[in-house]
Amino acid sequence: MPSPLAPAAAATPVRRRLVLLGTGGTIAGRAASAQDNVGYRAGQVGVEELLRDAVVDPALEIEAEQLAQLDSKDMDHACWQRLAGRLAHHLERGEVQGIVVTHGTDTLEETAWLLQRVLAPGKPVVLTAAMRPASSLQADGPQNLRDALAVAACADAAGVLVVLAGRVLAAGDARKQHTRRLDAFDGGDAGALAAVEEGRLRRWRDWPRGQALGLARLPAELSRWPWVEIVVSHAGARPESIDALVDAGVRGLVVAGTGNATVHAALLPALERAQRSGVAVRLVSRCAAGPVLPSPEHRWPVYATLSAPQARVELMLEFMAGAIDARRG
Repeated sequence: MPSPLAPAAAATPVRRRLVLLGTGGTIAGRAASAQDNVGYRAGQVGVEELLRDAVVDPALEIEAEQLAQLDSKDMDHACWQRLAGRLAHHLERGEVQGIVVTHGTDTLEETAWLLQRVLAPGKPVVLTAAMRPASSLQADGPQNLRDALAVAACADAAGVLVVLAGRVLAAGDARKQHTRRLDAFDGGDAGALAAVEEGRLRRWRDWPRGQALGLARLPAELSRWPWVEIVVSHAGARPESIDALVDAGVRGLVVAGTGNATVHAALLPALERAQRSGVAVRLVSRCAAGPVLPSPEHRWPVYATLSAPQARVELMLEFMAGAIDARRG
């Protein structure tokens, strides 16, 4: 384990090459007034301009590339596929130390989890974002971008990371917990991996590791991405929505259950019908934090530590691997 006071690699005199990929989001947003932090349009500012507005370590050599200009609520499988492909390309370049991706906050946690599972990079891939648009009087994007670049430049960093409000989170831990605060993201029970303090990294835990599933896991044709939906169990739940999804051809259902991933009694017969028809069913908790512990109530496999959006990604990846027998789900 490194010293908790170990500095970021920015202290070394050699130039390190980083790649900055822009996908849009609030960090690239613009409003008519500098006082407006709500009524803005995301994805308006180019990644080159974002880079100019950030005070960057002169020892860093940065290549900027505009991959997309999306409001991340509209993130889609096509953009995920392009992003994973470009990241794989740059990760293979020996001269590239790390990569930063600017992204919106709305779907950041699921993008991060997809990239960690598919790429499990030995170099850092750092996703960063903002809660206020670039036009704001108190824009948080420039500092977040500076911090993300500092982490990407660390010689020993690895895995897909999320850097916001001075905290470094592992892809699997990151959750958006607040609608407005600058520190909207949290690492749950695991907490942050590290903090960025004036360009220096203070780390407490190991970088995320894993076995890369590989780009080949992602279908070349977008029409072949499996259809997986999220269903929430709640008071007064009715089964008709599940039956309608099954009739429409859904292949997988992630059920966000109450508490320890428990499911309303009214939904159980519909979920059993769905499974018999070949639909894969998985359970998660709709709670913001805490793992799901094994229970006799769990009739279907459980993703114990993933959020519902991350669980949807995980189930799609299972389908893509051909790991699910459609007859048994």
